Amino acid sequence: MSVAPVEAVGPYRLESLLGRGGMGEVYKAHDRRLDRSVAIKHIRPEDAGDPEARERFQREARTAAQLGHPAIAQVFDILEENGDAWIVMELIDGPTLAELVRDGPLDIGLVLSYGRQVASALAVAHAQGIVHRDLKSE
Repeated sequence: MSVAPVEAVGPYRLESLLGRGGMGEVYKAHDRRLDRSVAIKHIRPEDAGDPEARERFQREARTAAQLGHPAIAQVFDILEENGDAWIVMELIDGPTLAELVRDGPLDIGLVLSYGRQVASALAVAHAQGIVHRDLKSE
């Protein structure tokens, strides 16, 4: 995929682009302090100078950090470096749902299992008054 905007952010060495979303780009990175892989989300460059967009980005991190569920990635850190905002999260390794369905329909048992996991995670968020408005198969 694409090259990261920088090679490192704080103690995190960026390795590869994992994807792009409405608020930013997500990279696989290596945490040099704890010797582990993480996901690190970078605010979209066009939003980096917008105080409202930066606040939404940071609010997303603070909100996600309050949730604890096996189907919700943990937030480890928020960084501001060289005018950029970053969220450091648990790296969930494996194919995305979009990748899994490329070759055809999934087994109904697997579909039901995934559906239960998503519904359970959303129930945890909803119980805390959080509504996720951006669910994607990626």
